[in-house]
Amino acid sequence: MIFTVLHAGSKFGEKIYQFSGGLHGVGVSVVNALSRRLEVWVRRGGGEYHMAFEAGAPILPLTQIGRVPRGETGTRIRFWVDPGYFENPRFSRETLIRALRAKAVLLPGFSVALVDESTGENWQWRYEAGLGAYLREALPAGIRLPEPPFVGHFRSERAEATFALAWQADGMAAELTESYVNLIPTPQGGSHVAGLRSGLLDAVREFCDYRNLLPRGVKLTADDVFHALNYVLSVKLREVEFSGQLKERLNSREAAGFVSGVAKDGFSLWLHQSPALGEPIAQLIVHHALQRMRTETQIARKKPTAGLALPGKLADCAGGDLENTELFLVEGDSAGGSARQARDRLFQAVLPLRGKILNTWESDAHEILQSVEIRDLATALGVEPGSPDLSRLRYGRICILADADSDGAHIATLLCALFVRHFPELIRQGRLYVAMPPLYRIDVGQTIFYALDEPEKAGILDRVQAEGRREKIQVTRFKGLGEMNPIQLRETTMAPETRRLIRLALSDVRETETALDLL
Repeated sequence: MIFTVLHAGSKFGEKIYQFSGGLHGVGVSVVNALSRRLEVWVRRGGGEYHMAFEAGAPILPLTQIGRVPRGETGTRIRFWVDPGYFENPRFSRETLIRALRAKAVLLPGFSVALVDESTGENWQWRYEAGLGAYLREALPAGIRLPEPPFVGHFRSERAEATFALAWQADGMAAELTESYVNLIPTPQGGSHVAGLRSGLLDAVREFCDYRNLLPRGVKLTADDVFHALNYVLSVKLREVEFSGQLKERLNSREAAGFVSGVAKDGFSLWLHQSPALGEPIAQLIVHHALQRMRTETQIARKKPTAGLALPGKLADCAGGDLENTELFLVEGDSAGGSARQARDRLFQAVLPLRGKILNTWESDAHEILQSVEIRDLATALGVEPGSPDLSRLRYGRICILADADSDGAHIATLLCALFVRHFPELIRQGRLYVAMPPLYRIDVGQTIFYALDEPEKAGILDRVQAEGRREKIQVTRFKGLGEMNPIQLRETTMAPETRRLIRLALSDVRETETALDLL
């Protein structure tokens, strides 16, 4: 049934799975539907069984093909992707390696193997001691603080958190920062990582105050704590809300508070019980804070070009660290007003754009600078159109923020075309992003969900129905960013802990140019 019927898996109850990666209910059913052929072998109850499908339909019924010892169980699935459904039917080996290694890291004593029959290469992973052993293996000996890495763990009825920590003794930037939710890698972090940052910051501050380790006038930040911190964080939750189908970022709000409390209590207790090990870590963090403060006093905000004033409608940020500043390009004064109230003034700037900008794909630099909007944009960025020189760049990230409807998509496309044609160096350096505001708000009793589009809305409603919740459900469609209040706009689109950003990259320049030629 699970191969042909959606939502047929046992994840929709708590009797079989205490924690699961998601409740979309479409995983293996969709794999079967998009495959030319799929075969499954199951060993269970002393027997081995086989079944086969083509184009999602069964062609061989479930048949017992042999007997095995009663304690020998397991499932083997083999499928052939239908190339008619995919532009490229080949698997990403790097993605497979990352996903399979994660299972070995998060399940102590569990062996995972990957064989690439096309090249003869193979990989095997097994970590008897879990996250701590993985962190020790990944980092060179002699540079870890503490040694061995600190491992924290807490489990309740509805959630579980495990994390391993090791600072680089040389103060260099961290090399390994990984987070997982229900065994699923979350490379973009999310609310669980935000909780870890908050909890560790509170623990270190408390320890430094108690041991009198902070110089006068120094205030620690989460960046000071995390600059040289290598960590692996694994969280298991009953109710999981990811950002999009790829599940690369956790949006579950309760995760932040849970992980923050676990991290603060566990690490604070260890610091006070092991001051000889904790003080070198605290001193390393304080040293980075002092360096940061010296840098902040020396850096003045860069002016884009001598003699040019910044646009009057630009709501600039206060921070001077290029890599930690962001410029949001917002459609219209109404949304611009909400964005100004929703932003973090320390590192987020907002530049409202009036309506749809020019289609600049076939225009040269001189022509596009005749537009006041584009001239203001170039001035705010500190970059001349067509110039590869980013020495006067004023922001580390440029984020396009447009409505979630078709008009917003058109405006975002025109801005993307502008950057591809006239500011390509920003894209090459990975500095251009597109924010993904939600199209729907779904209220289920006192719980609020946000859906990016129609399929995500349907998935949330299916999950609510599967959970048997009986609260009143109200679905609201946002007409535009200006309709959101500042709090909603911040938590869905601007707050680093919960927003959705897509980084633009030029993987195939010719294909990109061909697509944009159609504008």
